[in-house]
Amino acid sequence: MAIQELETLGIVKKVGMDNEFNCPIGNVTFEPGCINNWHKHPGGQILLVTGGRGYYQEEGKPVQELKAGDVVEIPANVKHWHGTAPDSWFVHLSVETNSKAGPAEWLEPVSADEYNKLK
Repeated sequence: MAIQELETLGIVKKVGMDNEFNCPIGNVTFEPGCINNWHKHPGGQILLVTGGRGYYQEEGKPVQELKAGDVVEIPANVKHWHGTAPDSWFVHLSVETNSKAGPAEWLEPVSADEYNKLK
């Protein structure tokens, strides 16, 4: 299965951009086969999985399968990606911690060969 980029098959709805608390929140929905590029957040990120089945991977580490109820705490500047399993929607809340540290840095796409090895 060919992977799809978040920009074409993902829906991101900003839930809150509260300057007082300094932590924007997004409700992110990925269609089956949709993942984002490798990226990193200078202030860190927390993912709260609310539905479907997806994946998360930090550079140099094994892929983790995610399901509703899972929480991923991503330290600042850790290169990672996340998205759906090929056959499932995937929904999570994204909390960008310490957002005043700057915006996410978007990097290269995840290799289709690597993604297609996942089940």
